[in-house]
Formats: sequence, C-alpha cells, structure tokens
Amino acid sequence: MPHTGTAKRALRILGKAAVSAGAVLLALAAAAAVFFGSCGYRMYQDAVAETPVASKVGAIRGQEGFAPWEGLPQRYVDAVLAAEDQRFFQHNGVDAAAIARALWNDLRTLSFAEGGSTITQQLMKNLYFTQEKTLERKFAEVFAVWEMEKVYPKKEIFELYVNTIYFGSGYYGIYDAAEGYFSVEPAELSDAQCVVLAGLPNAPSAYSPDASPELALQRTRQVLNRMEECGSLTGEAATQIYKEAQGLFC
Repeated sequence: MPHTGTAKRALRILGKAAVSAGAVLLALAAAAAVFFGSCGYRMYQDAVAETPVASKVGAIRGQEGFAPWEGLPQRYVDAVLAAEDQRFFQHNGVDAAAIARALWNDLRTLSFAEGGSTITQQLMKNLYFTQEKTLERKFAEVFAVWEMEKVYPKKEIFELYVNTIYFGSGYYGIYDAAEGYFSVEPAELSDAQCVVLAGLPNAPSAYSPDASPELALQRTRQVLNRMEECGSLTGEAATQIYKEAQGLFC
C-alpha cells in the first residue's frame, strides 16, 4: 500500500507539472501572437498607406484585356474554386478549416507543402507582400484580406485574382493565358481549356504546357479529381474533359 500512495503522489505531481507546462506554452503562444500581430498590423498599414487598396483595384481594372466575371466560363470558375479555394463564397477571407487541414497534412507527411491560403489571401499577398514565409508577413496579409473582404464583393475579388495571377510562359492574367496558350478569349474557352488553365497557377513554371505537356496533363487530372470531390463535376463529365485535354497536347 505504501508504494500505491507514492505512485499516486508522483502522478499528481506529474499532472500538475504538465498543467503548468501547458499554461506556460499557451502564455508564450499568446505573447508571440500579440507581438507578431502588432508587427503585421504595422506592415499592413504601411503597405496600404503607400498604395491604397482602391488604387490597386483601379489599376487592375484598367489594364488591357481585363476579363470581368460575366466573361468567365462557369466551368473555369468551378475549376478554380475546386483547385484553390472550395469554400471561397462561405468564408470571410481566411478559411480556418482549410488552414487546420493543411497543417495536419503537413505534420502527417512532414512535407510542409500545403498552405491553406484562400483566393483572397493569395490576391493580397501578390498585390502587397513578398512570398517570404514569416509570421509578421502572414499577419499583415490577414489584415489586408479583412479590408478587401469588407469592401469588395466575392465576385469582384475573384475577378481581381484571375486577372493578376501568373499562368507560366510569361502570361499574367486569364486573358493573356487564354490568348497565349489557346488563341481564344476567356469567354471562348472550352471545358478542357478551362480546367487546364485553372491548374496552372499552383506551379506555373512546372505545369506550363509549353514547358511540360505531361505535367500539365497530370495537373489537369488532379483538378478534375477535385471537381468531382467538390460535386461540381460528374465522373462521366470528368472523363470526357480529360480526353479533350489529352487532345490539346497531342
């Protein structure tokens, strides 16, 4: 019995130590969040003070070949959402569920390949910040995202995103990519062309059809799989579109 009492006391001590260590870690995490959040907010303020969001938006809308929402095929919209941000029309610019899922997959695979960034986050990062992965920059990006989502409707944010992202081979924006790769305007894209283009911005230099038709086709298959998972495409339709995509690279 004395041994039992000693063991119980030891367990209580260990339990208290674990609670104390957890409290310390939480306090440190909170302090870090406050510090980097403050730094990020200053970075965000400096960025928008130098060039207000409205000025950035105006410049994008004024560029030659700007493709409005109404000029984008629904198949292209569905493909982009499936590939980049399935919950785009549901979240407020930052998708906590996607971030948690990406973190879990990164830890599970030790690849640290997923980021969980939304379309709005990608847009604001490209407009204002570097690709450097720091907590300060990430907080600045979030503050900028909240401003954008507060002022601009989702469809306009989507427009701005697809008109500024890089598609490889020197093509920036959906208009240049459609013309450059397929010699058509965005509204004239076929289903297969839509899916191909939706997959390129993930790794434009690698997936560019000019650089590697094989990788472009592999990426197209990945996007089609995601569209099936999201319910925006049936298996039969996905098979047909994939066959059409194969014909693009023959």
